[in-house]
Amino acid sequence: MFAYFIYIISGLGAGIGTGLAGLSAAAVISPMLITFLNFDPYMAVGISLASDVLASAISAYTYGKNKNLDIKNGLVMLITVLIFTLVGSYIASFVSGTTMGSFSVFMTLILGIKFIVKPVMTTKEARELKTQREKNIQSLICGCMIGFICGFVGAGGGMMLLLILTSVLQYELKTAVGTSVFIMSFTALTGACSHFVMGGIPDMEALVVCIIATLLGARIAALFANKAEPKVLNRATGVVLTILGIAMVGVKFL
Repeated sequence: MFAYFIYIISGLGAGIGTGLAGLSAAAVISPMLITFLNFDPYMAVGISLASDVLASAISAYTYGKNKNLDIKNGLVMLITVLIFTLVGSYIASFVSGTTMGSFSVFMTLILGIKFIVKPVMTTKEARELKTQREKNIQSLICGCMIGFICGFVGAGGGMMLLLILTSVLQYELKTAVGTSVFIMSFTALTGACSHFVMGGIPDMEALVVCIIATLLGARIAALFANKAEPKVLNRATGVVLTILGIAMVGVKFL
C-alpha cells in the first residue's frame, strides 16, 4: 500500500507541475521512486518520462484551446530536442545510478526555490523585437542542450524549456508553458522508449498508476493555470516542489 501511495502522490505532484509550469514529470516522480522505494534510477527516469507523455499532451491541448500555444516556432526547437534526447538517454545508460539519483533529488528543491524567489514574468510584446532568423538559431542551439538534459536525467528538461522560452525567446508565461508541454510530449515519448529499449520493461504497476495520476493532475492544473495570474502559477508550483525537495533530501541524506 505504501508503494501505491508514493505512486499516486508523485504522479499527482508531477501532473500539477506539468500543467502549471510545463515541468518535466521526472522532476518529481523519479526522485520520489528513487528516494522512497529504492527504484533503479535509470528505470525510475523511464517511468517518469512515460508518465510525462499523456500529461504533457493533455496540457498542450488545454493551452492550445486557450490560444496559449506556439506550434510553428516550437517545432523548430523540437527537432534538435528530440535528437539530443536520444543522445542523452544513451549516455545516461553508462552513468552510475548514484550520480543520477542525487541530481534528481537536488533538482526538485532547486526548481522549487527558483519559482518562489524569482518568478518568470514576461510579456508577449517583448518577443516581437526578435527576427524570425534569430528565433530559429536560438531555438536550435537551446534545443540541443535541453534535449540532452531531458534524455540524461529527465529532470530539468521542462524547467529549462520554460526558462529558455521566457528568458531567451521572450515568450510570455502561459504561451511558454503551452509550447513547453507541446515539445515535452514528444521528448518524453522518445526518452521513455529509448530508456525501456536499453533498460528493459519497467514495473508495470508503478508505470500504470503513475501515468493515470500524472494525467489527472495535469488536466486539473492546466485548466486552473489558463485562468490564473502568472505570479500565482510560479508561487504555487514553487511551494509544492520545495516541500517535496526538502522531504526527499531529508530522507536521503539525514
